[in-house]
Amino acid sequence: MKNFIYLSIIGLLFASCGSGGDDPVTPPVVNKAPSVPVLTAPADNKLCLDNVVSFQWNESTDTEKDAIVYQIQVAKDNAFSQIITTLDNTSNPTNISLEKNTSYYWRVKATDAKGLASAYTATYKFYTAGTAVVNHLPFLPTLGLPAINSVLTASTATLSWTASDVDTGDVLTYDVYFGTANPPTVKIGENISAVNVTTAVEPTKQYFWKVVVKDNKGGETIGQVWKFKTN
Repeated sequence: MKNFIYLSIIGLLFASCGSGGDDPVTPPVVNKAPSVPVLTAPADNKLCLDNVVSFQWNESTDTEKDAIVYQIQVAKDNAFSQIITTLDNTSNPTNISLEKNTSYYWRVKATDAKGLASAYTATYKFYTAGTAVVNHLPFLPTLGLPAINSVLTASTATLSWTASDVDTGDVLTYDVYFGTANPPTVKIGENISAVNVTTAVEPTKQYFWKVVVKDNKGGETIGQVWKFKTN
């Protein structure tokens, strides 16, 4: 039995020594997604003078030098639940005819020849000019905190958001609705200029809230409903 063990050990030593002359194994190339494109035109918060809009972006790079195609999405809301158009294999730039006097949101992603896609770009927003339009409505508010479906442990919640208007010089104020009903109907802030408000919350409940953005020329935009929970 000992002789058998010795012979096995010697055999293993010879096998390990003999493998030293083999060529190293080249690891397989792992495909990587293209880099995220960067939007250039129309610029964020842009007032376009024509409803035929030219969309442009800085193109992606690909580590494996794969061919890259682009998808562009244009929507009427910043959550992209009201998508106007999705164009695959689109060229850069791409011209799209849109409605006049309307706010739009757009983003682009890149996909390589092996089907691996980048993340979408940041979302840009713009407004198409209308005939004899004096005032443009504010853009939809963008969620700050708390994140959708997040869970809070404190007895108060600070609700925050951002908003903008294509008309230079417009002063924005906000109405904030909050509660356990969906959509919320209780107004906890009215005509406030701050972009946050703090409110008391109770444990083990789900809350809903929304922001109405108003400019000083009578225009207003109703934001979508956001939600979070408490534990």
